Amino acid sequence: MDALVIGGTRFIGRFTVEELLDHGYEVAIFNRGSHDNPFADESAVEQVTGDRTVTSDLEAARELVDPDVVIDCVAYEPREVRAATEVFADVDAYVYVSSGAAYGAEEIPKREGETALEPCTDEQATDDSHETYGARKAEGDRAVFAAADRGVNAMSVRPTIVYGPHDYTGRFDYWVDRVVEHDRVLVPGDGDALWHLASVENVARALRTVAEAGTPGRAYNVGDRRLLTLSEFVELVADAAGADVELVTAGPRELAGDVDPDAVPFYRRYPHVLDTERLAALGWDPVAPETAIERTVDAALAAGPSPADGTPDPAAEQDVMDRLGE
Repeated sequence: MDALVIGGTRFIGRFTVEELLDHGYEVAIFNRGSHDNPFADESAVEQVTGDRTVTSDLEAARELVDPDVVIDCVAYEPREVRAATEVFADVDAYVYVSSGAAYGAEEIPKREGETALEPCTDEQATDDSHETYGARKAEGDRAVFAAADRGVNAMSVRPTIVYGPHDYTGRFDYWVDRVVEHDRVLVPGDGDALWHLASVENVARALRTVAEAGTPGRAYNVGDRRLLTLSEFVELVADAAGADVELVTAGPRELAGDVDPDAVPFYRRYPHVLDTERLAALGWDPVAPETAIERTVDAALAAGPSPADGTPDPAAEQDVMDRLGE
């Protein structure tokens, strides 16, 4: 089968291309060519240059590739989803990469078709900011559902927060840096914070599984099959890095304004959990978190950890731990 991956060179798109290749697909990637192409020497991957926000460019890619499957990794505004579902109305499967951030209600767990989605105003639909990300993804989901009502084989996959090799956000690297550079590591709260994570490999497997077996008009949550508390996650990162560290938990009073817990990657005040039963029912075969974390740590150590901007200052974290040790 022929697959077109819109995006395809960075993180989720990159792993999706590899997943498709591993399952016998001929793959084309469609993007502006602004990032290095990791598949430049791969004869089974064709690169088509164009701007996904330009409908005529999408149409040209359709005519050139004639794909059976389209995986849309870089649709960030609802209008882009509406355009893509029209251009690729006749494919066997159009799969939109949405987000767990599309959910607008705090429930445990969040279920497809039950938990309310974020509303999206006309202004939010074109506002390229972090604050409107969930609303824009939710409106993209609604565009998928509308397309399915018109007979398009369109589906949505909603990953929770994603980690893995080639993650350019630096969120995972924050924790690798802490466990290899420090004997004591600060963990906000009591260590039981729960933010459902998704290995990038599991997301790629989900995208292929939904393309092959999903039902048009449906959304499918994806996150690691087993959830980890923040302390469990950090301990696995330390084990994978061969580091022996002490975890130091600290509540709001102990943090005393020196460390903003909301700036700590993967910390969340209220649990964010996605139900993945609908995806599992399609035959999705996920990687265990221990395996995914080990691979991600190895990649981070090989490249050198580069923590995300805006994360807490290590010196401020040390001050908190020093006070707790008094």
